[in-house]
Amino acid sequence: MTAGGHAGWYSRGYLPHCDSSAAVQHVAFGQADALPPGIAFESDDHLDAGFGSCLLRVDDIAPIVENALLHSDGERYRLLAWCVMPNHVHVVFEQLSGARLSAVVQSWKSVTAHRINARLGRRGRFWRREYFDRFMRDDGHLARTIAYVEGNPVKAGLVKAPEDWLFSSASRHRKTGCG
Repeated sequence: MTAGGHAGWYSRGYLPHCDSSAAVQHVAFGQADALPPGIAFESDDHLDAGFGSCLLRVDDIAPIVENALLHSDGERYRLLAWCVMPNHVHVVFEQLSGARLSAVVQSWKSVTAHRINARLGRRGRFWRREYFDRFMRDDGHLARTIAYVEGNPVKAGLVKAPEDWLFSSASRHRKTGCG
């Protein structure tokens, strides 16, 4: 463990993770059925193709995820960008001291899975077990990542402009005039 109870570099046997206070992270996690068997989670083209049930496309489901992301903003982490896609989620955030990466992601996934399953009257696994994370190495890397996250709906052919996608930080920037 590093200072503040963070784990540093670690792995649960799948993808490596970096957990560090004040690290800026890009995290992506997807629905359990978001990818065909045998395809690695880092496969953006497969995710953007809309594989699986795409339950996050349902009108009242994406706000559950977005509200969960916004809930602890400023307390456990500082949100910089996010996008709730039809079958996966991207989040760029700064870790705050004492809020471990795995605990933050687990909280998002657990709370939203319970709420979504209850709303849809279903049971079972909602999210894939593993998630993807990458810490931002410098300001240029961060700027490119935020542009990628907010531009993901355009890349996937869902909208013409990032701010047209309702469940993202880009749409919030449009509403507030910030960005």
